[in-house]
Amino acid sequence: MAAAVAPNCPIRHVLARIGDKWSMLVLYTLKQGSVLRFSELRRRIPDISQKMLTSTLRTLEEDGYVTRRVYPEVPPRVEYELTARGRSFLPCIDNLISWAQDNMEAILRDRRRRHK
Repeated sequence: MAAAVAPNCPIRHVLARIGDKWSMLVLYTLKQGSVLRFSELRRRIPDISQKMLTSTLRTLEEDGYVTRRVYPEVPPRVEYELTARGRSFLPCIDNLISWAQDNMEAILRDRRRRHK
């Protein structure tokens, strides 16, 4: 069995965590803002719910893509920043965005043709 299809394949584990609807968008948004507070992330990704942003950030932090810093203030200030691992993943996101921009029109055209 090829490593890429084996149950313990690294790409399976990575895609299972960052291949959801929000993770890459959160990473890309953090790229744009360097260090961002939770409320600023929510503002920059207006269609994500507070619950989903919280869950996504926890997963990204758990896997070492993002750091969370809590300041002992009232109200508490929480900031998020990409780690070295998160920054090292950005070229992959940039390549995927570029590929999507280059191919989306043709993909949509093929979808329409298939559904006629």
